[in-house]
Amino acid sequence: MNKQNIFLSGITAMAALPSFAQNTAVTEKPMNILYIMCDDHSYQTISAYDHRFIETPNIDRIGNEGVVFTNSFVANSISGPSRACMLTGKHSHKNGFIDNAHRFDGSQQTFPKLLQKAGYQTAVVGKWHLTSNPTGFDYWNILIGQGDYYNPYFIDNGKKVQKEGYATNIVTNLALEWLENKRDNEKPFCLLLHHKAPHRTWMPDTCDLGAFDHVKFPLPENFYDKYEGRVAASEQEMSIFKDMDLVYDLKMADKENEIHTKTGLEKGGRHMYNRLNPQQKAAWDAYYDPIIKDFKSRNLKGKELAEWKYQRYMHDYLSVIRSVDRNVGQVLKYLEEKGLLENTLVVYTSDQGFYMGEHGWFDKRFMYEESFRTPLLARLPHGKKGHVAQMVQNIDYASTFLELAGVEIPGDIQGVSLLPLLKGERPKDWRKSLYYHFYEYPAEHAVKRHYGVRTERYKLIHFYNDIDVWELYDLKKDPGEMHNLFGKPGYDKITAKLKKELVKLQTQYDDPIESQLKK
Repeated sequence: MNKQNIFLSGITAMAALPSFAQNTAVTEKPMNILYIMCDDHSYQTISAYDHRFIETPNIDRIGNEGVVFTNSFVANSISGPSRACMLTGKHSHKNGFIDNAHRFDGSQQTFPKLLQKAGYQTAVVGKWHLTSNPTGFDYWNILIGQGDYYNPYFIDNGKKVQKEGYATNIVTNLALEWLENKRDNEKPFCLLLHHKAPHRTWMPDTCDLGAFDHVKFPLPENFYDKYEGRVAASEQEMSIFKDMDLVYDLKMADKENEIHTKTGLEKGGRHMYNRLNPQQKAAWDAYYDPIIKDFKSRNLKGKELAEWKYQRYMHDYLSVIRSVDRNVGQVLKYLEEKGLLENTLVVYTSDQGFYMGEHGWFDKRFMYEESFRTPLLARLPHGKKGHVAQMVQNIDYASTFLELAGVEIPGDIQGVSLLPLLKGERPKDWRKSLYYHFYEYPAEHAVKRHYGVRTERYKLIHFYNDIDVWELYDLKKDPGEMHNLFGKPGYDKITAKLKKELVKLQTQYDDPIESQLKK
């Protein structure tokens, strides 16, 4: 993309004016930005993408009145690093936050800081998960660490406060309270509304308990994947059968203390139950006690246990999504009633994708499609409506918001603005490939370090560090990524082409880990 083309139409002639004045002069009212991001929300569980599991009418509304990006991806599929990519518009190796063990350098350039300088009022509410305190925000009220679903603690502009209730509702109420009573109505705003949900351990609101118990979900075709020809996939620790904990994940904290697990997570599961208040415990007991009693009576093993765990996982996860969708509807209703909807870019996304039993997994991390892809829906007033098929990435968000605000995009930002796509344009020089790099190993879930390149049809991945393994997939013939074609007869030319493209992207993004491939 041509990064020199960084101003909205008609602004160039007024280059001497500050960006806020430029934007005001051209559009009369600067465009507000509402960025809603969930944690681990799979695109499979948004009905704008997939109707198999759940209907999400409020999230879908954003796409119905705007666009649904059908090829949206992340640069590093893990929470903190993904958020850092979004804030900076740079890949992990450039923003310094490569894994969750690192600390985000809040002194560096971020798009909220640049918007502040341009006259925007900025705020972040909900999950932050970047270890350091937020910078570049006029108001911040964030969950501590991963946050809790029930009665969570927040840091309200530096002060620790506990809020009674359910996290998704609380985060929404805090965002609406800021919009209604705490912001300067004379300034355009950029509000980042970050939900904890549906992050592990998928604890539904009491009103949503059992919402999907009438449904028996079909197993994914590759639920019993044997990982043939894929060493890294065979060595992970994110199996629903082996690694999903009965107490921590699936709420089987029985009163008799008879259910014990070997994952080391059992204590955490009982602690989460104990932090509920009496009213919440009563609702949980009424729902989960019969399930626990039935489970104990059945003594499930093998495939029966694996499939029981899958159904419980899906029921809880989808019940959490139900709350998210309801709260998104509440926010959209507020914007509409206050006359803000037609002057606000509304974005809905997740920090990465998630496995809903594909390959027998939960969690994310791998460059395989279910975690590499992320939902992205955006409603730009008077913009394009429909689907956008171009490949986009979360490093692109910063440039998009800056261009929308009429702010010059710094040359060191690696993403490109999505604004032309939101306006219905079809840039001829749009990217044809994407770069990915995951660093967090050894760590939870034991997913090996890897990087790779994805084109429209093919994907090439290199697992490195304590192994040296390549994987190649033809996504047209093998969308489930079950057959590793690397080294197979007839794939030499496409492998060489993809390796060349990989080096090109590593050079472009200044991540020369495989410079030897140039030889």
